[in-house]
Amino acid sequence: MAAKHGSLSIDSENLFPIIKKWLYSDHDIFYRELISNGCDAITKLKKLDMMGEYSLPADYKAKIEVIVNPEEKTLKFIDNGLGMTAEEVEEYINQIAFSGATDFIEKYKDKSTDDQIIGHFGLGFYSAFMVADEVTIDTLSYKEGAKPVHWSCDGGTEFDMVDGDKDEVGTEITLFLNEDCLEFANEYRAREVIEKYCSFMPTEIYLTKANAEVQYETIDKADVRDTDTVIEEIHEEAKTEEKEKEDGTKEVVEVSPAKDKVKIVKRPVPLNDTNPLWTKNPNDCTEEEYKAFYRKVFLDYKEPLFWIHLNMDYPFNLKGILYFPKINTEYDSIEGTIKLYNNQVFIADNIKEVIPEFLMLLKGVIDCPDLPLNVSRSALQNDGFVKKIEEYITKKVADKLIGMCKTEKEAYEKYWDDISPFIKFGCLKDEKFCDKMNDYILFKDINDKYQTLPELLAPVETPEDASAEKTEETTVEDSVEAAEEASKTEDSEEKEPEKKTVYYVTDINQQGQYINLFKEQGMNAVILDHNIDTSFISQLEQRNENYQFMRIDADLTESLKEESTEDLSAATETLTEVFKKALNNDKLTIKVEALKNAEVASVLTLSEQGRRMQDMMKMYAAGGMGGMDPDMFAADQTLTLNANNALVKYIVENKDSEHVPMFAEQLYDLAKISNQPLTVDQMAKFVKRSNDIMMLLAK
Repeated sequence: MAAKHGSLSIDSENLFPIIKKWLYSDHDIFYRELISNGCDAITKLKKLDMMGEYSLPADYKAKIEVIVNPEEKTLKFIDNGLGMTAEEVEEYINQIAFSGATDFIEKYKDKSTDDQIIGHFGLGFYSAFMVADEVTIDTLSYKEGAKPVHWSCDGGTEFDMVDGDKDEVGTEITLFLNEDCLEFANEYRAREVIEKYCSFMPTEIYLTKANAEVQYETIDKADVRDTDTVIEEIHEEAKTEEKEKEDGTKEVVEVSPAKDKVKIVKRPVPLNDTNPLWTKNPNDCTEEEYKAFYRKVFLDYKEPLFWIHLNMDYPFNLKGILYFPKINTEYDSIEGTIKLYNNQVFIADNIKEVIPEFLMLLKGVIDCPDLPLNVSRSALQNDGFVKKIEEYITKKVADKLIGMCKTEKEAYEKYWDDISPFIKFGCLKDEKFCDKMNDYILFKDINDKYQTLPELLAPVETPEDASAEKTEETTVEDSVEAAEEASKTEDSEEKEPEKKTVYYVTDINQQGQYINLFKEQGMNAVILDHNIDTSFISQLEQRNENYQFMRIDADLTESLKEESTEDLSAATETLTEVFKKALNNDKLTIKVEALKNAEVASVLTLSEQGRRMQDMMKMYAAGGMGGMDPDMFAADQTLTLNANNALVKYIVENKDSEHVPMFAEQLYDLAKISNQPLTVDQMAKFVKRSNDIMMLLAK
């Protein structure tokens, strides 16, 4: 081939500044591009061999070598793939397949974010110029009679292409690094980047340092391979020990037989796993393999709770493994990692257009060769194909959870506290996921038992009902319909069905008094103590108007009251006057009821909607999202006094006593403590008042 000097066929002389600025967000990604190009070349050569168009040597071993040379400031990427002819170098390297630099930026640059993904433009090779002042290619095609080619370019639009001297089929790319990127010639930095992007590429990748000292290892002679370089043969004599027999005599026994070993040049070890776990059939994977893979990829030595192995061939190709780690922390501190691969090539973490937002709380890998990577992420967001992938992943996660609830209920309950924030967040973010999971959301009650929503809404069973055999699964709709029928009477007029109330607790310690009242009457409540629960139950109520959630201290149910014919109006009038005066609070609502538990003197309740509004405003205020005072939305308080309690009776009968105001304040604070913590000043007054009351008893 005659030597050739020419210009790269492009529409702009500003190509390389554009590549350096826009092609990839991370400069280290050139490792991925050059190595994956080598993998492609090897894959193509293997396919030609399979089709009978080329015969691979009997001892052929596909591999990619990366050689770092910090002294010469170079990097080499060597593959034994199909190589290129001069004509192919002209076509694939010298002609850059886009209309112009301006059009390139305008069409593909994602202006909304710096963290962009643009791939499969045929530009992967040119990523080398992000870090190199000069790049050379030495290549020899597999084609019969092909001549080696040497190509070089110094980062401008000029290139040189001449006959080369490469004598093995494949391609060798050499990067002469610029002064700002010498870190990439460091062996440890190179290893770090290769493991980041190439850990699961389908061809073995080897990293070596030029001019490094030779390392050796000792192996059994029987394990020597034809490719091993033997340095020395070593014979180890058998090892013996003198042991005492039962009769007291001693004998010499062999504890280790004689061994023949050899010292060899240390075998190179690939940096990647060419057959990652997700590529295997789920039936062929063991529990320990799943756990080991999790530890290796995520460096998390806490065992995952369970996992889902995705394996789909139609209508698109998608494989992967999603792990459920322990996530029983506050939602804003939960952080997962979903790694996206394309044909075992790492693309990025947590690409929100492909992976539903709520799945970002999990850890896992997803490999989708069909993913359209030749567009920017902003275009991915509106791609119908990508939407189908997202829906498939969501469906598989829901199916796994539902299957566990149906067939592994005990395990599902054991995991629930850890996975409930994830499921609830998913229900808030994805309507279809919520529809599927609606009947399989668990609620832990005050008796430490787990119930589904249908079970909570089901009418209380009579002994006859309990003995009847259930013939079909109950759903939320069935339970609500049953509740509606139970609320109807034969002579009633048409009216809105009465809502079924689900009582809940947000703090089992703070609301202990209310829990005890419920337990005494055989009533139940569920525990909702995560900060996502307020939004979650509000959404459930919006989706179904036939039931409502009410905090256990929002009102006193009729079940806690006695059926009394006594007129309490006079007592109510007296106590209202006494308490409003003592507390200097005209807004406080005072009620007097005959409660079944005479030991309870006072109960403070806050309206459900008012409290939710107040909590929401506090959340906004804590997040710096508003200038409004949360106290503007203070929940309506009602102080209920027990007509059956001795101290309340004393106040009614001795309203003019000098001690009554102090007793009234004490009863109010006692009720408040069971509802919410006292402020520092309130607690100081409460402690002093308690001491004063004890002094009265001591006199």
